[in-house]
Amino acid sequence: MKPNFPMPLKGIVPPLVTPLIDNDTLDVDGLERLIERTIAGGIHGLFLLGTTGEFASLSYKIREELIERSCKLVNGRVPVLVGISDSAFTESLNLANKAAEYGADAVVITPPYYFSASQPELLEYLERIMLHMPLPLFIYNMPVHTKVSFAPETVKAAANIPGIIGMKDSSANLAYFNQISHLLQDRPDFTFMVGPEEIMSQFVLLGGHGGVNGGANMFPKLYVDLYNASAARDFDKIIPLQQKVMQISSTIYSVGQYGSSYLKGLKCALSVMGVCSDFMAEPFHKFNAPERKKIEKALDELNYKELL
Repeated sequence: MKPNFPMPLKGIVPPLVTPLIDNDTLDVDGLERLIERTIAGGIHGLFLLGTTGEFASLSYKIREELIERSCKLVNGRVPVLVGISDSAFTESLNLANKAAEYGADAVVITPPYYFSASQPELLEYLERIMLHMPLPLFIYNMPVHTKVSFAPETVKAAANIPGIIGMKDSSANLAYFNQISHLLQDRPDFTFMVGPEEIMSQFVLLGGHGGVNGGANMFPKLYVDLYNASAARDFDKIIPLQQKVMQISSTIYSVGQYGSSYLKGLKCALSVMGVCSDFMAEPFHKFNAPERKKIEKALDELNYKELL
């Protein structure tokens, strides 16, 4: 099972926000604006139904509608990756089959959550699910939410399972990256991307292939420019671009005090910029007026129109 895009996949692949009007209604116009502006910003792919896409809070109806509409809007311009993570094996496969039906290019899966699986169980899970998988698959390491991490040796073994073509790591652990890179030195085709945008540049400088960075929903060109500068080892360009990324992280993502603050800030910023609704799927709620004013101020201090 080979992907229909060059491997390894390189660059910036935004984990797309899911624009919502209410808990079970997509903001269709906002979705179109969001996709068009990210593609215009030079991104190298789109990742639907990741953590930033609130997948765990969405109905299967909304997930399927999002995949169908997004694939139609993208229309083959960039690869579309679809998150199929679920605690139920069958539901992950059902979503993968829908993704294939609607024209997605690959799927992405975390370890099954709720019960923590051992490393042998994780590997067996991947082997079994790939027997039925209609699309190439990326594994997604997100230990803060799944309570288990793919061990480096498990990643090495998974890379030898037909159809598993890469990995997104959101552990923010560069030592972990170095371990996996060492184990996979004979697999230059295996994509390795990082989630936390604060370390994307360092990750690429060390040999990583790019970033699945939430901030690219807001400012795709900024993150693409930072990736390109990092891939070219152009430190004169890297330093000011990295400073902008850290300013975003320390302001827009830091309004509020909970784990959801990152996503509330990101959605609020997109709303302030007129891209899409900032409705959050239950159990979370969008920022109220005082927090929104802080986001407005943060955007003004970023001179955000210059980043578009």
